[in-house]
Amino acid sequence: MITRTLLILLGVAMVVAATLTTVQAPKAAAQGCPDVEVIFARGTVEPAPPMGLTGLAFVEALRSQLPGRSVAAHAVNYPASGDFSNRLAFAQTVVNGVDDAQARVKYLAATCKRTDIVLGGYSQGAVVAGYAANAGIALPPQYARYTKQIPPPLPAAAASQVAAIVMFGPPSDRFLRDVGAPPIRIEPGLAARTKRYCIPGDTICNGAPVGQPNALHVLYTVNGMTLDAARYVVGRL
Repeated sequence: MITRTLLILLGVAMVVAATLTTVQAPKAAAQGCPDVEVIFARGTVEPAPPMGLTGLAFVEALRSQLPGRSVAAHAVNYPASGDFSNRLAFAQTVVNGVDDAQARVKYLAATCKRTDIVLGGYSQGAVVAGYAANAGIALPPQYARYTKQIPPPLPAAAASQVAAIVMFGPPSDRFLRDVGAPPIRIEPGLAARTKRYCIPGDTICNGAPVGQPNALHVLYTVNGMTLDAARYVVGRL
């Protein structure tokens, strides 16, 4: 059922991608700094890289609700790997994603001070977005020796420019604990601008024990939550 659903969503992605290539961004984007930029991390081996299906749908929903304003998109540069056989190597790919997301936030905060920044992610990508906005990441004791490699919180000036964070299907605290990963603890000021989306019954985000995702986990692109997230962000701008 999951494979079948993914094939359906891949068709949706092709339509969305075609739309993204034909819609002209407002002139402000061509002049340098956009009115809004979405920094989005895709989910594990999600179709339509580098943004992923969910990110594409969310960005297009946001553009449709901000007529006349330029909305740029930055796909977080990380592999969104599905190879969980080497936990340390896998963790490093997540750290790479966090580093890229934070670097983009800091770049925009330094060069585009009027740009509203939106952080987002789906599934594994939601972890990347959450860690990028972290209030301090506490590693489990068995990994304490790697603490120096953990990304620090965003500088206050950069964090203040993040207007909103949206997370689709973020792994629950229990799921992360089961796989030996730190919980997502967002900096308090940013937590007040964060909205998490979890489809009831999605075993990745609903607190179920760690396991394979069920079919519900791949429905965020088509169940209306990207539209709701876009409305949430518009309300924060």
